[in-house]
Amino acid sequence: MSDTPRKSGRFQLLLIAAVFIGPLVVAAWLYSGGSELQPTGRSNHGALLEPFVNLADAVPESTVAAQFERAWILIYMNTSECDETCRDALYTARQARLMLGREMDRVSRVFLHGDIPPDTVFLAEEHPGLTTIEDSGLASLLNNKRPADVPAGGYFLIDPHGNLVMYFHPDLDPADMVDDIKHLLRISRIG
Repeated sequence: MSDTPRKSGRFQLLLIAAVFIGPLVVAAWLYSGGSELQPTGRSNHGALLEPFVNLADAVPESTVAAQFERAWILIYMNTSECDETCRDALYTARQARLMLGREMDRVSRVFLHGDIPPDTVFLAEEHPGLTTIEDSGLASLLNNKRPADVPAGGYFLIDPHGNLVMYFHPDLDPADMVDDIKHLLRISRIG
């Protein structure tokens, strides 16, 4: 009696085990840092605002979320007079929305101002489609949710369910802001 069938059977068993266990071993090695193929950082440029806050729950008197139901909202907030910095920020918000291309209809722009009403002629000429509101409750919430380590004057992104999702630094390159928004729009099935 020969050992050939027995050796052949062991070889086949080891081959089958290698096919199923081999990828697990390689994956564990890659995960534990055994390779240069690991991602080195995060992919978003804006600050993710976790835990998410729902506007309807946090400021039920605010009409922003209900007004733009089923749309993403990009909010720029300036509670003082709209000076040159404010005008530049509104321009950046407009350009970022235009850079979204065919997806731009999914994003609405809102200018949250303070007690001093903005120049309506300037806004009508330069920023058609921009919604302006005064909402002290929403302004207070946004000020509290802005990351402490970044300056005011940036942009907030709200999802179609009314959740405050991201904050974009005021000096962020609009292309980076658009990258983040496009990513969210791509993975979102809402809005």
